[in-house]
Amino acid sequence: MTQASAFRLQLIVFALVAASFTNVYITQPVLPVLQREFSSDAATVSFTVSAVILGIALANLPFGFLADRFAIRPILLVGGLTVAAAGLVCAGSHTLWLLIGSRFWQGLFIPALTTCLAAYLAKTLPVERLNVIMGSYVAATVLGGLGGRLLGGFLHSALNWRYGFVTAAVIVAVATLSAFFGLPQSAPGTARAAGPAGFIKLLSRWALLRMYFCAAGAFAVFSSIFNFLPFRLAGPPFALSTEQTTLLYLVYIGGIFMGPTAGRISNRFGSGNTLIAGAVVFWGALALVALPSLAAVVAGLLMACAGFFTIHAAAVGALNRRLTVGHGRANALYVLFYYMGGWLGITGAGFAFERGGWSAVVGFCATVLVVPLAAGLGERKEKTGKRNW
Repeated sequence: MTQASAFRLQLIVFALVAASFTNVYITQPVLPVLQREFSSDAATVSFTVSAVILGIALANLPFGFLADRFAIRPILLVGGLTVAAAGLVCAGSHTLWLLIGSRFWQGLFIPALTTCLAAYLAKTLPVERLNVIMGSYVAATVLGGLGGRLLGGFLHSALNWRYGFVTAAVIVAVATLSAFFGLPQSAPGTARAAGPAGFIKLLSRWALLRMYFCAAGAFAVFSSIFNFLPFRLAGPPFALSTEQTTLLYLVYIGGIFMGPTAGRISNRFGSGNTLIAGAVVFWGALALVALPSLAAVVAGLLMACAGFFTIHAAAVGALNRRLTVGHGRANALYVLFYYMGGWLGITGAGFAFERGGWSAVVGFCATVLVVPLAAGLGERKEKTGKRNW
């Protein structure tokens, strides 16, 4: 692979993944607007986010199965155009449940772009190129998530949230077509056969299952905090506009830098200690976002990003260091638990918010953080890497 073709592939991967994740959180900053427009409650309108996450969680393994057996480019084309079409339905929705159903449909087909692309890269790229390309993949997930929030609540007026869906649909359609025509039809590297480790065998190992629960718990807390943040900041004592609240999502950029940093910390101090430290930082973040001070909330959000991405990076590293085969299936399970945790977290936090407001959400999140802490304690007791396949 020449330097020019490698850069082209890196650009295609970045554009497609970023476009995909732009659709995931697009309604998050305008949830209060949706609540008023559809005369609903906070828990129900939050389904416009959690429905996408649930769809991704349910479809991740099936699309991973398809990616191992069929050509990647037709799957990308069908998936991307379906996500774009569902986005246009979202834009024209005049009932909340049609919007939620269309969002769920988007979630079901986003893995056709993300999971299948990752499987394609893992099977076709040499290891030295894979690490570089996957760096673009991870960065694109962060920037795509941020871009969707800015698109829904800042670049377009909050009252014109429907335009955000139209813009996102155009972006994902263009990125999909670029990938369909731009991805090499033949493998640019030597394809690597999948290992014999099946899903059941992977789930039977407690050391791996512990990391799956860790991912679910951490993302449950992270998604809950950011999902109900607009309701917190729209009320007293802050009374921020949708545009002002959306700007606070810029703290999410910290994830681009925290991933590699957490990896280096984990290499030096061990995955267990890193997970424990991430959970402690996350608890500190919850204490700050509970205060009636905008400066404290901003500091808390920065700490939340630091804690979450520290846990996320350490968990992924601990998972993969324990494997000698079955990396694809193991990571597909990680993504499944990750998004199921996000869906359960937003749903649980929604009920907490309805019953006790922001303080109940913070209490809910503080309780769930026990899961990654327990994973860190367990990881510290058991040296990573001794029990490989």
